[in-house]
Amino acid sequence: MNNPISSEFNINQIGQIAIPVGNLERAVIFYRDVLGMRFLFQASPGLAFFDCGGIRLMLDVPAKQQQDHYGSIIYYKVENLPSACETLKARGVHLEQEPDFVAQMPDHELWMAFLRDPDGNMLGLMWEKR
Repeated sequence: MNNPISSEFNINQIGQIAIPVGNLERAVIFYRDVLGMRFLFQASPGLAFFDCGGIRLMLDVPAKQQQDHYGSIIYYKVENLPSACETLKARGVHLEQEPDFVAQMPDHELWMAFLRDPDGNMLGLMWEKR
């Protein structure tokens, strides 16, 4: 099936998956020691990161008001986040969060934006700005 809408940006790679957890210490032990994933680092508040074959896995202790809505978030890499967001808004998409600087990494800035699919699932767009 051909896509009738030309794409002005590419979503062709998953960059990160967020998994909500109730207890970060217990989850880190499970993913690191039981599953054997490579631990990357921990960050505040309540985040831990692992490498799973080149895809970053983020364990997240959600805020109290979100704990009854556990669900994973898939973060899709884009080449230019502002452009991708403008294209999506032109297609009628409402952004839950506009592009925002998240962290300074050793070789790039990490930017993210969020939107929901038609079923209400949160999707993340991530841009590793060199």
